[in-house]
Amino acid sequence: MATLWSHITRSSYFRTDQSSQDLDRRKEELSDLITEVLRRQPYLCYFQGYHDICQVFLLVLEPRSRAAVVARLSTLRIRDFMLPTLAPALAQLRLIPAILYAVDPKLCAHLSLTQPFFALSGTLTMYAHDIQEYGEIARLFDALLAREAVFSVYMFAQIVLQRSNELFETPADEPEMLHSILSKLPKPLDIERLIANTVDLFEKHPPERLNTWWSISSFSVLKTARWQDQTMKQSLEDGEMYFNKQVKELQWAEQRDKIMKVLWKYRRPASTIGLAVLVGVVSFWLRRSSGPPGLFGALWRRWTGYQGH
Repeated sequence: MATLWSHITRSSYFRTDQSSQDLDRRKEELSDLITEVLRRQPYLCYFQGYHDICQVFLLVLEPRSRAAVVARLSTLRIRDFMLPTLAPALAQLRLIPAILYAVDPKLCAHLSLTQPFFALSGTLTMYAHDIQEYGEIARLFDALLAREAVFSVYMFAQIVLQRSNELFETPADEPEMLHSILSKLPKPLDIERLIANTVDLFEKHPPERLNTWWSISSFSVLKTARWQDQTMKQSLEDGEMYFNKQVKELQWAEQRDKIMKVLWKYRRPASTIGLAVLVGVVSFWLRRSSGPPGLFGALWRRWTGYQGH
């Protein structure tokens, strides 16, 4: 809670002309809102920047509807950011180079040494951390919530495209400088023009045409909220189900990485002694864990005779 309160004290949309008592009351309301949502959905993981999103809803909505709306947003629209790791959030960012390549291959090549992590703050907080003007962020939230979940990713790609001339002035072999430029939104930012251009970008290059779309989990919000009306038919229980499936995928990915490390460690014995030794080594490791789940686990158990604990 100390971490949460330290973030809330830096909230930027509260009017500065309010009295200290009113500001303190608003901050308490924000803390109560976040606490209520996370207590009712205890599986969700708080992330830095969540308070920026909640603050907008606090200022826009009536008190009686805030918690319910933020709960649905958290479970059905920004769930990828509230998992135990940031891996799903980073997977979203890897769509950006694919979008850039579809529109401007030269710009994509220019940024090829720069990882798209520069977009993390913007996409993670629905731009609430970076846009300080209340009217602008409220308008942007209207657009983001009316569109598909992936629209936010397209919006950052559009921001990058609109800065192409500026970016070409920085050498491609200076990724740190390019990252520094891209991690800060340009000012002033024409919100209406940005929204209109992003809609056009999305319609011309839908996600199914991107070469990295396949890598997005079927349980990611980008796919469970792929269409504008999908979340209207979903419940909080659906969101929790998707969350648990994503957690299992993350656990399997962790196990897979451990298996690959074992395979790499014993690559020479495999080539000189034979595959039988390699199978024995990996089977020994699996016996120390619960073994891999899913199809791979079933095939491995059948191949090796491993039955688990």
